[in-house]
Amino acid sequence: MTEPVLDPVLSVERLNVYYGESHVVRDVGFRLGAGESIAVMGRNGMGKTTFFKALIGLLPVGAGRIILRGRDVTRAQSYERVAAGLAYVPQGRMVFPYLTVEENLLAGLETVPDRTVPASIYDTFPVLREMRRRLAGNLSGGQQQQLAIARALVARPAVLLLDEPTEGIQPSIIKEIARTLNALRREHGFAMVVSEQVLSFALEVADRFLILDKGEFAYEGLKADVDTARIHAHLTV
Repeated sequence: MTEPVLDPVLSVERLNVYYGESHVVRDVGFRLGAGESIAVMGRNGMGKTTFFKALIGLLPVGAGRIILRGRDVTRAQSYERVAAGLAYVPQGRMVFPYLTVEENLLAGLETVPDRTVPASIYDTFPVLREMRRRLAGNLSGGQQQQLAIARALVARPAVLLLDEPTEGIQPSIIKEIARTLNALRREHGFAMVVSEQVLSFALEVADRFLILDKGEFAYEGLKADVDTARIHAHLTV
């Protein structure tokens, strides 16, 4: 087991989430340190997206608590969690296709007083500067993923949640996204929780690994001593 995280930026305590009568997430929890990155891995249907939707407030929590920077946000609305420092990049990116790139980025600034896209965002994602007047629906999948990540980061969150960020992205772009996320995390100090099935990507961006299997955490390990064979077994069975 890993060492306990002291003074976590995000603490999830015995979380239970339901879809109707189905008990999808069962007593899961972790403590995330400032600047730390956790990969939540598992096959499709194991509860990863349900778990992430509960963290951001898109699904209600049946039992348990979510503590963000010392504040209990378990019953808070999604926009309140964003204002408190939580950002979310959903599975499938979900950019606004009929808004321009710049308008998508401005949408991420609704919870902050300064409605100006930081220059650092365009410096990090130069393709978005070049295409800022283009409709987001006309971007490639990789460009849309960069836009979705940039939109989540414009408000300078304390914790970034990414649900399946490599889905539908070509390998060369996956490597670029991993490098960019690592650089941004070093520069801005946010913590990150990423849901992922591609182990090579997770190994690039995560400090710690959690395996979600049938709604429960079946494995936890640090990057330094991660059991890749055991993770592969959970991903392929």
